[in-house]
Amino acid sequence: MNWDQIQVNWMQFKGKVRNNWAKLTDEDVTRIGGRRNELVGRLQARYGFAKAEAEREIEAWMKAQRHAA
Repeated sequence: MNWDQIQVNWMQFKGKVRNNWAKLTDEDVTRIGGRRNELVGRLQARYGFAKAEAEREIEAWMKAQRHAA
């Protein structure tokens, strides 16, 4: 699974994103709108992650989605 698939199917992934990163609000998830760079920024803001750490979190989450499918 790549980010393009997540972006196109964002409505299906919104709940999974909220489950994984509970500090993200509904408004955060709506504003992200499937944009990876926006998710990185929101993770940095809510969790205090460095950009590289936020990227690693997203990569790990994407791998988990692949295995869940």
